[in-house]
Amino acid sequence: MKQKETALVCFSGGQDSTTCLFWALSHFESVEAVCFIYGQKHVKEVDVARKIAAEAGVPFEVLDVSLIGQLTHNSLTDSSMVMDKEKPEDSYPNTFVPGRNMVFLTFAAIKAFQKGIRHLVTGVSQADFSGYPDCRDTFVRSLNVSLNLAMDAHFEIHTPLMWRDKESVWRLSDELGVFDLVRNETLTCYNGIPADGCGECPACKLRKHGLDLYLKHRNG
Repeated sequence: MKQKETALVCFSGGQDSTTCLFWALSHFESVEAVCFIYGQKHVKEVDVARKIAAEAGVPFEVLDVSLIGQLTHNSLTDSSMVMDKEKPEDSYPNTFVPGRNMVFLTFAAIKAFQKGIRHLVTGVSQADFSGYPDCRDTFVRSLNVSLNLAMDAHFEIHTPLMWRDKESVWRLSDELGVFDLVRNETLTCYNGIPADGCGECPACKLRKHGLDLYLKHRNG
């Protein structure tokens, strides 16, 4: 049964956030989406997100937080950097944007507060390959507490993908009836190529590995 409340989804138009968008539509009476421009080279994802939100009948808003790109040195916002194709053994890949999810969720919470929305949805996953610290369950739970204290609110951050690997995310999209949409219309690629992407960046490799595993198991 759907909760008779509204959820605000942090939505980028990629595999994970699109799956979360439709998860939210199946769990809440009303859903809205917020997307972020943060100086990312693959900013084409914003147009993809806008299109998917329109198809889903979900109100969509873009917030410009591009200051992040001026504060951090990473391959997603700095065109002079060569993107890591594999995760270094002793550190995070240079696709890590420090503070990104904290900023996204904080701005989403401010927007939600103004709208009287208390449910926030994000597609972060601790099961993801990179081990980004701002994708961990402990981070999300601690930020949830901080946001509630900061605004004297009762936000609840939902992370439907937290313990799912990419194969399981594909399975969820299939269960939600949007497998083909996620496969053909989303943009996960760090080089800004929709659907199957460039095939070389970490995001594309992870997406393809999960898809291959899921199709193998689904098709027997």
